[in-house]
Amino acid sequence: MRHEFTAIIEHDGEYVIAWCPEVPGANGQGHTREECLQDLTEAINLILQDRLEDGLRGLPEDAEREVLKIS
Repeated sequence: MRHEFTAIIEHDGEYVIAWCPEVPGANGQGHTREECLQDLTEAINLILQDRLEDGLRGLPEDAEREVLKIS
């Protein structure tokens, strides 16, 4: 499955910071661009996993689940 997100990258002194407008709350930082983007990627993954688990909590046993591919 393919997911693409936007990273807004800024420089703040010795740090590189980034955030993702599609995933509120997803931020990253690091001393290099690569560290920052890796940190942001991990934040996006954690937030999306948490939202999935939260959304599935309390579903009836007979509820159907289907994976959708969005392009």
